[in-house]
Amino acid sequence: METKKLTTASGIPYTSHVNENSMTAGPRGPVLIQDFILHEKMAHFNRERIPERVVHAKGSGAYGTFTVTNDITAYTKAKVFDTIGKQTRIFMRFSLVAGEKGSADTERDPHGFAIKFYTEDGNLDIVGNNTPVFFLKDPKKFSDFIHTQKRDPYTNCKNPTMTWDFFSLNPETLHQVLIVMSDRGTPYGHRHMHGFGSHTYSFINANNERVWVKYHFLTMQGIKNFNNEEAQQMRGENPDFAQQDLISAIDRGDFPKWKFKIQVMTESEAKTYHINPFDLTKAWPHQDFPLIDVGTLELNENADNYFAHVEQSAFAPARIVNGIGFSPDKMLQGRILSYPDAQRYRLGANYEQIPVNRCPFMVNNYERDGQMRVDGNQGGAPNYAPNSFDNIITDSSYGEPALPLDNSVADWYDRNAEGENDHYSQPGNLFRLMDEQAKERLIHNIVTAMSGITGPKREEIINRQICHWFRADMNLGMAVAKGLNVDVSHKIS
Repeated sequence: METKKLTTASGIPYTSHVNENSMTAGPRGPVLIQDFILHEKMAHFNRERIPERVVHAKGSGAYGTFTVTNDITAYTKAKVFDTIGKQTRIFMRFSLVAGEKGSADTERDPHGFAIKFYTEDGNLDIVGNNTPVFFLKDPKKFSDFIHTQKRDPYTNCKNPTMTWDFFSLNPETLHQVLIVMSDRGTPYGHRHMHGFGSHTYSFINANNERVWVKYHFLTMQGIKNFNNEEAQQMRGENPDFAQQDLISAIDRGDFPKWKFKIQVMTESEAKTYHINPFDLTKAWPHQDFPLIDVGTLELNENADNYFAHVEQSAFAPARIVNGIGFSPDKMLQGRILSYPDAQRYRLGANYEQIPVNRCPFMVNNYERDGQMRVDGNQGGAPNYAPNSFDNIITDSSYGEPALPLDNSVADWYDRNAEGENDHYSQPGNLFRLMDEQAKERLIHNIVTAMSGITGPKREEIINRQICHWFRADMNLGMAVAKGLNVDVSHKIS
């Protein structure tokens, strides 16, 4: 094996003696400030932890391939889907939503499901969860919600009271809360759960015709979940269970796979459909909008360094390619802004130069400078446009058709106004679809979680949340009330 010299980050070699000992004034004297090796080692060590993600902090990831298996060019001109059999390199990251960097993988939580496609038209990011819906429909409530999932500012502990206080005061959360309280809130690792883009996006075809779409990624390993007690036990036995399970499977050649499918809704259908197709707390019923095959995702390559690839990976729903567009989904609109902004704060303005985030194809722009610029800063090329010196041009074929907007007055509209306030039908339908054993586990998990509510507002919060369960399904409400020893005989309205 070729020997290599030990050097500083600037390439200056130094001896083992210098590496092992600080420079001091005599054998027992104080350390001298001129020991720059000590400064470099300690200063770099102090900065080894970049700020963790505010959400999705605990995660696992791997590289793989996406293979097109079905022709969807009638819906989109995106090159990533243009030929059956075409393969595109991908990177996927799985995560906890509310968990911190050191959280256990089996905490009850939605689980992040993010994919980066390295396409010839630029990187395409699909950022979602293992649930088809979310807690909220308006981004203004996102920071409030996440605060309730983090630590109490007084005790610095997780606080079920503030969690359920928020849920009970925001009934739009009910659909997602029911899913998270079900078996799906504690998946058996990352390989055995479905993924969803959750948001509504648009596809645009070669004729500039637009349809609305939702993304689905169905595990080919089969759904497998922990029950509440198994998940709690695993938190103590192996808090990194999902990470270890994923990396071990890929190392042994048992490559995880997901079927990529879409739902499609036309613009005319969206105008008359009985639910708001852009409401993130609602799912599109499959009987009305059946799943359409797109392709297969396979993870077949572990990152050779966790920090370089998984920790520094950065996803944003703002990263779309020609043939894919946005929608009036309010949460999506908010995340278009907030996700890239969060990555610039966490990783720096030039985070897309980091190898895991870098587009492997041509990138040309007039962005310059900023912290950690590592690509030569484009040398002496012009940093403005238009200019008379370079040959960078725009391509009008990459445009998309105009999006018609309602002739509405700009205002702060109530997100839960009449017609937008049915928070109970879909959660109730989902509960009634469960078998008896799944219902029992769901009720047990809800009762266990709500039993953590404490303080002078305990009865008020519990009663308010029980009312939501009743509105979703009478049997569900009765079972939760019974589990919490709440007499509802005189409270049902």
